[in-house]
Amino acid sequence: MKKLLIIIFAFSSLKAQSNFNQNYPDVSGFQNSAHHWYDIYSEENVINPRPGRPRYKPENVKEIADNILLYQKENGGWPKNYDMLAILTEDQKDSLLKAKNQLNTTFDNWTTHTQVEYLAQAYHLIHDERYKEACLRGIDFILSAQYSNGGWPQFYPDTSGYRKYITFNDGVMVGIMKVLYNIVQNKPQYSFVDSVRREKVKRAFEKGLDCILKTQIKEDGKLTAWPQQADNIGLFPQWARTFEPPSICNGESAEVVLFLMSIENPSKEVIKAVQSAVQWFEESKIKGIRIIEKKIEPKKYYYSTFDYDRIVVNDSTAPPVWTRYYELKTHRPLFCNRNRKIVYSLAEVEHERRAGYTWYTYAPQQVLNKYPEWQKKYAPNENVLNNKSR
Repeated sequence: MKKLLIIIFAFSSLKAQSNFNQNYPDVSGFQNSAHHWYDIYSEENVINPRPGRPRYKPENVKEIADNILLYQKENGGWPKNYDMLAILTEDQKDSLLKAKNQLNTTFDNWTTHTQVEYLAQAYHLIHDERYKEACLRGIDFILSAQYSNGGWPQFYPDTSGYRKYITFNDGVMVGIMKVLYNIVQNKPQYSFVDSVRREKVKRAFEKGLDCILKTQIKEDGKLTAWPQQADNIGLFPQWARTFEPPSICNGESAEVVLFLMSIENPSKEVIKAVQSAVQWFEESKIKGIRIIEKKIEPKKYYYSTFDYDRIVVNDSTAPPVWTRYYELKTHRPLFCNRNRKIVYSLAEVEHERRAGYTWYTYAPQQVLNKYPEWQKKYAPNENVLNNKSR
């Protein structure tokens, strides 16, 4: 009997562990910052990667969550460009603890909202009170950083320069809104959020949605898509880095539209925003070209080294593609160098930016693929892909 109980207990433990492994939180949101930590040198980092160090596996939830606690600042936010899965040395951990009062907290490069979501899921699995408290502090940080017009800056509280602009780049607006929507929708991982915070989150979500609708670019009375960053007061497209000009930005806009499509029972304003963006994607797609990478001798630059180049070739079999930027008013595909010089072909971009930046995107195709199902549900009498005139 005792032996049987041991076998049953062992089987139950294995089954529980199997279920745990199958439900561990998604870590893909940390990849952008991790890439910057390993591949792009920054003098601002408190710690830098050590050669040959191992990383935690996605199933190491407790260890990853403990890392996230180390990186969290006193104000509740997180800095960007570190690897949440890195197995840190004791001196690296000590350095992070000593830097807790730094104010370099940001939403850029998929930061802060990804940590908040991960901690919520980690607490749901492990029930470590530290994860709950850190998650709540992260939510409070998000709420405190929101502008009265509903947008979020790229950095907070440091809103100097272009850091103050409302940012769609690198998942800032949409990433935050997804977290808030999960709370509004009463997703299980956020069951611990108290009623007072829930009400604040609901108001913040509604303001954020209104900001998204108001920043959609309208030209000659016709809505198109979104900028990469919008002025924090006037809501018009703005410059960010010197190679990121005001424009219609298809890569980030695709993410915005997919989020709007995920909203249950959308308002007529949300439906119009989606319909307009879908038609813009259809009208702005480029056929007959393919972007390829070719190997070259490594070229070292200040930030990174590239052993490839990117070129555009004609290919009638290639799927539709979109440029990241389209010029305001003219809608010409747009590119830019670090010296703010705007050019109109990838070949005119200097090699460092040509290889080191994403100038073309296939992301709008995800929207076009999803549109028929969404349209039948929320706009059954108006298929904009079959109605070229509005």
